[in-house]
This record gives sequence, structure tokens and C-alpha cells, in this order.
Amino acid sequence: MDKERFIELWSRCVEDGSADAESVYNLIEAHYSEAHRFYHTSHHIEHCLSQFDLAISEMLEPDAVEMALWFHDVIYDIPTSENERRSAELFRDKTHGRVDKEFGCNVFDMILITMHRDLPYKHDDKLIVDIDLSSFGLPWEDCERESKNVRSEFAHKTDQEFYSSHVKFMQSLLARDSFYTSDFFRDHYEEAARKNVQRLIDQVKKSGWS
Repeated sequence: MDKERFIELWSRCVEDGSADAESVYNLIEAHYSEAHRFYHTSHHIEHCLSQFDLAISEMLEPDAVEMALWFHDVIYDIPTSENERRSAELFRDKTHGRVDKEFGCNVFDMILITMHRDLPYKHDDKLIVDIDLSSFGLPWEDCERESKNVRSEFAHKTDQEFYSSHVKFMQSLLARDSFYTSDFFRDHYEEAARKNVQRLIDQVKKSGWS
């Protein structure tokens, strides 16, 4: 990951951030380098930041979106459903009393919205959710590789256990009126993402899972 990029972001958004920016970066990097990760790694953050750069002109608060991207998967323990909340709490703990209150709340909430349990309705929430899902819109070979990486993180589960929830999640994305919630990502990736996700589902079914 781009260490200097994070240090610059942290230093301009956090009071006295230059004093601890490097140590916070090292903590984040250590988490994304954990051995049990295959998809939720530094590569995922790099990909998200590349999509952020493409869509930055669409954002109302780009610094808040970028900060949320750095932190949104920093905690990733399996099995648990509280990773995003714990990631948001880590951000809050590291910035307590040192960021603008509205900025801090927006970052916290944007981290939580990447749980993908509810459709976002705020402008920047839509963009961060779409950035997090943008790998579905990659060329097929890249999308398939990322899907296999997600499966590798759940090696302790049987195919039946894993795909019973994962296919349901993918089907819920296809059931939306639009796969992506922002105009920018609809224009760039909607068609490719729908084709890729349907292909992933078909691939699972052909493998014998029901």
C-alpha cells in the first residue's frame, strides 16, 4: 500500500496526525498482511483506492471516503459478523477527540455501510459501497480470481456451508434495480458486473452445489 499517501491523509485530517501517522499505517498494514486473508488484503485496498481516484470528482467529502476505505476491512476475523463495526471502532479509538465531529461520524458510518446489509441513500455512501463491490465489474479472469480468494478465506467451511450464504448474497445484488447505486459506477461497471455475477452463480451450480 502507498504509505506516503496514508500519512498525508492522516496528517491533514487528524489533529497532530503527523506524530502518529506512521505507527497507525504500520498497524493497518499488519492487519491487511494477516496470513488468513486472501481477498481482504492490501491488494483489495489498493484496488479500492484506484477506484476512488477514478471517482473522486463525484464525491462530496473525498477525504472521509478515502479514510473509510483504508479502515473498512482492517479488522477481519473469521468467523464473525462484527468486523466492520470493530474496524469502525478502531478508527474512532485512534482519532478520539482529534477529528472534526461530523467528519469522524461520516467515516464511522461509511465503514459500517460496507457491511452491505442495507442500500445506501447518502451520496458518498453510495460511492463507497460501489467501490467495495467494484471487483465484480472487473474483466472475468480478475473477477473469478477474486471470487476464489474470498472462498479461500472460508476454507474451514464446506461448499454447502459457504455457498448457501454467498450465492444468496450475489443473487440479492442481481435482484436490485441497479447493481450499483451511484451513476458513476453504473455507467462504468453495471453490465460487466451483472454478467460476471451470473456467471459465478452458474459456475457454482455446475460444480454440483445446490
